[in-house]
Amino acid sequence: MKDRVLGVLYGMAIGDAMGMPPELWSRKRMLEYYGEIHGFLDGCPENIISYQYKAGQFTDDTGQALTILDSLMETDFVPSPQNIAEHILAWADRENAFENNILGPTSKVTLGLFREGKSAKQCSDEALSNGAAMRIAPIGTLFEPSQKEALCRYVAAVSQVTHTSDVTVAGASMIAMAVASAMQYGDREQMIEDALSVESYAMSLGASTVSPSLGARTRLGVKLAKTFQEDQQAFLQNLYDLVGAGVNTSESVPAALAIAYYSFDVKKCALMCANLGGDTDTIGAMATAICGGGGGMEHIPAEYIEVIQNANGVDMQPYAEAILKKRGKIAE
Repeated sequence: MKDRVLGVLYGMAIGDAMGMPPELWSRKRMLEYYGEIHGFLDGCPENIISYQYKAGQFTDDTGQALTILDSLMETDFVPSPQNIAEHILAWADRENAFENNILGPTSKVTLGLFREGKSAKQCSDEALSNGAAMRIAPIGTLFEPSQKEALCRYVAAVSQVTHTSDVTVAGASMIAMAVASAMQYGDREQMIEDALSVESYAMSLGASTVSPSLGARTRLGVKLAKTFQEDQQAFLQNLYDLVGAGVNTSESVPAALAIAYYSFDVKKCALMCANLGGDTDTIGAMATAICGGGGGMEHIPAEYIEVIQNANGVDMQPYAEAILKKRGKIAE
């Protein structure tokens, strides 16, 4: 199982780093500038976010995911919103995240309020963006697929400091559940079924918002995947046009699940996400983590692992070992 946990962690980093250069560009602009992305690239000098990154560096998606794991390892995997917030703020200070426009819209406001000692509940209750889902993949490695409600409650607790709305808790829970299922079964159909199965319960854990249905959009994404299974470009274009690829949870989570379903392979998934347009790094982090869980390390190109390690100075082994000690044993 360690091979699968590492597959999730490295898959997340690979999808994030591969999607970094064109992040938040429209599909049209991405295609005009790059044509097609075939591997890790430096951030684009014309991109107001990615210009500061080098090839293979991951962004806030993986950075915050590992920071949350650092916090959980400190608290024996009992989520402490205070501790998580302090860890994320320390990471933000190291990365100059506020000044360099690295943080997402909701996290920027809620963390800023936390730093000032003010309540961020109103903002987090109204959140629609994907800050909770983007960093949640490693949480899925802690649970068996049968632990559906426990997983959702844990996701809600981990996300509490920045995202407490129904759609953000549900979107993050669906990604975490997809990871848990892919690790256990290695089956794309079961992965989608399990991800969809937690939507309703997870929605009940957050404040009500006006948002499209995650389940309906995910089912549409899967339908597109089946319709265009022999035409990858047509699939990406229709997914972008009909489901969306923006920063809202209701777009990026269904898009990530659909691409993970379509590809179910780390290399293929990371490249597809990078070439989608929109929130490419976040969709890449979510989708490729799922694929990494499904195939494990043996199906990830060794050169990809080397690039991630060298570009970020990170070793995922300690995280995987800590996760395995707690997997399936998280207290209710």
